[in-house]
Amino acid sequence: MKPFFVRDIAIDPPLILSPMAGVTDYVFRRLIKRRGGVGLVVSEFISVEGLTRGNPKSKRQMRFDEEERPFAVQIFGGRPERMAMGAEMAEEVGADILDVNCGCPAPKVVKNGGGSGLLREPDRLEEILKAIKRAISIPLTLKLRTGYSDSSINVVDVAKMAEQCGVEHIQVHGRTREQGYKGLANWDLIRQVKEAVSIPVSGNGDITSIEYGMEKWRESGVNGILIGRGAMQNPWIFRQFEDVLAGREPYQPDLAEKKAVLLEFFEMCLGEMPEIVALGKMKQLAGQFTKGLPGGAAFRQTLYHSHSEQEILDNISTYFESIEKRNLFDDSCVKDSDLEITSCEAFSSETRSEAVGV
Repeated sequence: MKPFFVRDIAIDPPLILSPMAGVTDYVFRRLIKRRGGVGLVVSEFISVEGLTRGNPKSKRQMRFDEEERPFAVQIFGGRPERMAMGAEMAEEVGADILDVNCGCPAPKVVKNGGGSGLLREPDRLEEILKAIKRAISIPLTLKLRTGYSDSSINVVDVAKMAEQCGVEHIQVHGRTREQGYKGLANWDLIRQVKEAVSIPVSGNGDITSIEYGMEKWRESGVNGILIGRGAMQNPWIFRQFEDVLAGREPYQPDLAEKKAVLLEFFEMCLGEMPEIVALGKMKQLAGQFTKGLPGGAAFRQTLYHSHSEQEILDNISTYFESIEKRNLFDDSCVKDSDLEITSCEAFSSETRSEAVGV
């Protein structure tokens, strides 16, 4: 797997932090970027309706730091003129790449004609891509799913159309809209897209380990790999992937470093947002990060019921001290399915207060 280019922008290494609503914000992207091995980071998906109407939250979502470059802004919507306006705004703030979301399965997004709903209306998607292409000078890329349903798989045709419209990189999540995040991603369809177009193609879906990622890269022949939830579980996954590609033993963080990264993330959150929101972000990350750690399920529940900065800090210290002393948290009878990240709206503003448990 070699670096690839989106026009003159090198994606090196060819590993991309996949956009996740409510997750890949300014804080999380920097946390992952600092661990190394990331060739491209992408914003949360941003509503062009909010963006073009001056919504403060939408504008904040475009914020980025120079250390994040190359940086892509991803937008969603269903109206060509609004999508073009939103794309212009992304270019004005200095984004390196403009990415169009044609993959989100959330009902609210689809109902309003955006996300994976555009797969049912490829003609309108074509209008959107052409309108954006006329409006901006930075590269235009597209993130899409394999189709709206199993009976309407059209990802290859849509990819060909997108290339004709001037799209310079296609990213395919190997599930349909109706699948949501259930079942396994279909990497054979991703391979078919790669074989059908001449522009770079990256694949997305279920990459939570280096072994599985390497297997799917070899099978599909893609130019790049996107990793989303896998980066929440293991912030070092990009560095480890890069190590393997370079023929090195993959980096393995010790217990102290795992504790340090949680504390770093929490400190960054507290510096950027109100405490109540920072608490929720911490619980969100820990819900994925502690999977596979000894006593992780019980620790997640402990954090879930923490209601202050000091409680969070105390519970982190207690947990890691218990691991060091091998006096582990009891995971028996623990159910933490409510901390799962299962869709692109899993941490939307509408569900945030319920999800964070504060």
